[in-house]
Amino acid sequence: MNKNHVSVLELDMNALEHNINYFRKKLTTSTKLLAVVKAFAYGHDAVEISKFLAKNKIDYLAVAYISEGIILRDAGIELPILVLHPQTPNFEALLTYRLEPNIYSINTLKTFLNIAESNNLTAYPIHLKFNTGLNRLGFVYEQIDEIFELLKNNTSIKIVSLFSHLAASEDKNEMDFSKAQIHEFTRISNKILKQLDHKPILHMTNTSGIINYPEAHFDMVRLGIGMYGFGNDTFETSQLKNVSSLISSISQIHKVNIGDSLGYNRAFKATKETQTATIPIGHADGISRRLGNNIGHVYIDNKKCPIIGNVCMDMIMVDITNVDCNEGDEVIIFNNQQTINELALKSETISYEILTGISQRIQRKVIS
Repeated sequence: MNKNHVSVLELDMNALEHNINYFRKKLTTSTKLLAVVKAFAYGHDAVEISKFLAKNKIDYLAVAYISEGIILRDAGIELPILVLHPQTPNFEALLTYRLEPNIYSINTLKTFLNIAESNNLTAYPIHLKFNTGLNRLGFVYEQIDEIFELLKNNTSIKIVSLFSHLAASEDKNEMDFSKAQIHEFTRISNKILKQLDHKPILHMTNTSGIINYPEAHFDMVRLGIGMYGFGNDTFETSQLKNVSSLISSISQIHKVNIGDSLGYNRAFKATKETQTATIPIGHADGISRRLGNNIGHVYIDNKKCPIIGNVCMDMIMVDITNVDCNEGDEVIIFNNQQTINELALKSETISYEILTGISQRIQRKVIS
């Protein structure tokens, strides 16, 4: 679909490659790398990012939902794709598009087995997820015998991976809890491996887990936010490169006289003569309403320009009284990890939400 939104999210593929290589150096040569491209590749562009990853010898992709995997298949992506949260009503579509389900409960296992058998499948790849402390999705150790009772004499599916998820891998105050999770996953894996005639892939670590728990790299790691330029602390982030920059331009410049108001609810009232610039990007594009009324800012001519008044659905207004600029000039919303983290802090959220919140109506532009 053609985009006519003047605001652009630029994607630096050289930065993406740098980040992937940075994490690869932390792995053994035999450890596989799964790239997480759910949520439109963390707000970037799932198709463009996945095409690049396919050329860079990534072993696996992961999405949250079946619909996300279908988009990648329709774009010609042939890498194996793990669906982290498949919904049972969509299992037939999952098969059609050769996606691989995370099976996380007895219900999902029974349902998928029935569908696999009715479609006369042989050794269709599935992934078993185990809950080791996050308490979100997953089987538990005590269900292993029931799992294998259901799989007895089964030939329609094949367990290609066993995995779990660390609850607090970035928090060094929770190291004991994380190590207990790793121990539990090892206990689970050991019991299952004794009952299989093949060796599935074991994986547990996300970005922070890759950094903090090398003993939990197992056979594969899952790289998410780190791929896009964020580590689990200031040092790790400094070793990475920012992948995305959100850029807009000035639509119109106004002079607001003393006593005049600006924007919805007259939230800004001028106490001095003020020059303002209207920017074509708003809360429908991912700019939080929390950033209005002098909380957030943008950059014009390398100068901070506070957002004044309430953030509108499609526009923001900023104070340019002390900035030499013209209509049509470039506006930087963010262009590095520091500016993204500033937005996150002032929006009372985290970098993940800033990135994934950028509307898909904002055009993406690949820079390589």
